[in-house]
Amino acid sequence: MAKRRDQVGELLQKWGIVNDQQLAEAKKMSEGTREKIGEVLVKLGYATENDVAKALASQLGMEYVDLDQPDVIDKTHISLIPEDIIRKYTVLPLGKEGNKIKVLVHDPMNLALVDDLRFRLSTDIEMALGSKGKIKEFIESVLSSEYQKSIDQLTQDMSVDASMDMSMDSSIDIDAAAKAAEEDEADQGPIIKLVNQIIGEAVGSRTSDIHIEPFEDRVRLRYRIDGVCHERNVIPKRVQGSITARLKVLSGVKIEEKRIPQDGRIKMRVSGETIDFRVSFCPVYHGESIVLRILRPDAAKIGLANLGMQQDTLETFMEIINRPNGIFLVTGPTGSGKTTTLYSALQDLNRPDRKIITAEDPIEYNFKGINQCQVNMNMDPPLSFPIILKSMLRQAPNIILVGEIRDMEVGEVAVQAALTGHMVFSTLHTNDAPSAITRMLDMGLKPFLVASSIQAILAQRLVRILCDHCKAPDENPDSRLMALCGMTRSDLQGKTIYKPVGCKRCSNTGYRGRRGIYELMKMNSEIREMAFNRATVGDIRKAAQAAGMRNLLGDGKLKILEGKTTLNEIAKIAQVEGVVEEEEETIESAV
Repeated sequence: MAKRRDQVGELLQKWGIVNDQQLAEAKKMSEGTREKIGEVLVKLGYATENDVAKALASQLGMEYVDLDQPDVIDKTHISLIPEDIIRKYTVLPLGKEGNKIKVLVHDPMNLALVDDLRFRLSTDIEMALGSKGKIKEFIESVLSSEYQKSIDQLTQDMSVDASMDMSMDSSIDIDAAAKAAEEDEADQGPIIKLVNQIIGEAVGSRTSDIHIEPFEDRVRLRYRIDGVCHERNVIPKRVQGSITARLKVLSGVKIEEKRIPQDGRIKMRVSGETIDFRVSFCPVYHGESIVLRILRPDAAKIGLANLGMQQDTLETFMEIINRPNGIFLVTGPTGSGKTTTLYSALQDLNRPDRKIITAEDPIEYNFKGINQCQVNMNMDPPLSFPIILKSMLRQAPNIILVGEIRDMEVGEVAVQAALTGHMVFSTLHTNDAPSAITRMLDMGLKPFLVASSIQAILAQRLVRILCDHCKAPDENPDSRLMALCGMTRSDLQGKTIYKPVGCKRCSNTGYRGRRGIYELMKMNSEIREMAFNRATVGDIRKAAQAAGMRNLLGDGKLKILEGKTTLNEIAKIAQVEGVVEEEEETIESAV
């Protein structure tokens, strides 16, 4: 019997690059996203692309080529393969011997690559393995002149749906591009390069949105990473107008219009991945403030198991979303991950035997197998939430997603859909789960309709997760932070809590990635009766906690004690949550 080969994750574990906990986390995330273990380990920062490539080469018995070594590739061999094939598949020719070309690849399982090369070159192919990032960097360094020509041609076409391949590696130098743009602001070439490199750097650094903000003497550039803005002040004031015009061209809005807000969209191919950007232009005192929100294709497909829910919360969540009818609400402020949670639920429910329709404003992510409707208030007559919802009900769906219940009209249609046999998912902007009931009543909905239609309400926030590579035990935690988190010294017995340190893998922040903290209120007969009688938020909260609801602060405390996040992160959420009286007493006793 053939001996079983070690998998990539197992090899990295044997080599001491990842530990048991990191490998287990990667496997769990891989199950949710269906990505390869190696890709997940790189995304989490536990291994480098080179590490994964070496392990894959070892697993498959292939030659590994380290492009960091000098003169490892003869640049004269580049002409052995057409440039379009080199760029399309991210490959490099290493040489030719007889009727066989040796090719450096990053994905040896790509059979289409081998077939295409054999057909195009009329020769046999021998493969060696290298890391994707290093191969791309080498390609860009050798073919940079042709690359710039393609960018210039893109500008001439003035295409809204841009399609660019940009290197995410050390070739990005925003400072140099900004200086070149300032020196020759009449030439569009440096401006194009500067905009491309701003976008490229942002995508490569896990940025969620890019902020370009004009002031009197400068233009501030900021990236929001893990929910926190980081300043990258490199844009000269003189090129402000040119940058704004370039982004307007790409996003398809009116270049000459500067008096009113405008919203556009850009689709770009960055490092082999197609990424959408929602672009907002807002007139301010010193020009137009621009925000590009990066919509990564895998951001909404993280998988329910990787959202950060405790096991008991996840089990209740799964039970509720699989019910045949009712309303399931997700609440929280803007940027708290509500869309990701709902899309993850739809991804789990998306099967051939179910019809799913959504009404969104705007559609952020496209899902196969789901009918998605875009709200458009600029049409005449406008295509609003109520109009789409009423049309949906004639389509006989099993599941309906409403982007947000904003007013009584939308709420009434959603309630009617729930009461007539549909499962309705939607969001509300409230601070916690109990507040959602009073919010719907304040809209003007009938108490008996609210009480009978809602199945459960999930409140959530996002907190930064500690970097596993540099976090350190917090031997003397701040008493004030402990008080704000509702914790006492007795809670720490037998537990270790951690503090951020900072390393290269987390850009010296001490944090890498974010996860949710959750408060799931499941409706029962007592809470339904309280909703019918218009009980106060405090009374509903007490009844929900008596029934087993763990509030946001309680979920945060568990994540602190599990070593996933810090007192400071949860303390910020505690200020927002509005801690009830018994938690205020805990604060006093802890201090």
